[in-house]
Amino acid sequence: MKGFWNKKYFPLNHPLVLELGCGRGEYTVNLATMFPENNYIGIDFKGARLWRGAKTSWENKLMHVAFLRIQIQRIESYFAPGEVDELWLTFPDPQPQKSRERKRLTSPRFLNMYKNILKKDGVIHLKTDDQGLYDYTLQVLEENKYTILDSTNDLYQAELYNDVLQIKTTYEKISLKQGSQICYLKFKC
Repeated sequence: MKGFWNKKYFPLNHPLVLELGCGRGEYTVNLATMFPENNYIGIDFKGARLWRGAKTSWENKLMHVAFLRIQIQRIESYFAPGEVDELWLTFPDPQPQKSRERKRLTSPRFLNMYKNILKKDGVIHLKTDDQGLYDYTLQVLEENKYTILDSTNDLYQAELYNDVLQIKTTYEKISLKQGSQICYLKFKC
């Protein structure tokens, strides 16, 4: 499907939005419900998680939603340069150990992959409850001279909070019950 998602898979040629590490697909399904003018693909490696999002989208007849079971490091094998309009990283594993830095979904390695598949003005969103991942990502963005569009380390107290950002994943709900603050970044590569 590389380069042909909007021609061969989806019934209409709309902007393409990916949720990476989508888990149960809560963001994918909710975004698709709120913005039917886009096509959405939730991506995760764990099939049991994807099943829930796929079942929900099928039950709600969301024909502009798909789920893809792949490892994110292979994303360039599935999407052509400039094919994607927007990316969401919702509560990715923060990989806090220094030795696992390359596995962070906001490491330079992954950001370069995203940059290759995003359109010129494509945006990336990060929601996390991990202050360390948030700080690390800010540092990587600054070092690589990426454009930060929005940033907060306390989303629910920030003025930029909106309907899209109020979507909560299972992990976010757990984190909020534990009193954690939610960090949010929106940026361009």
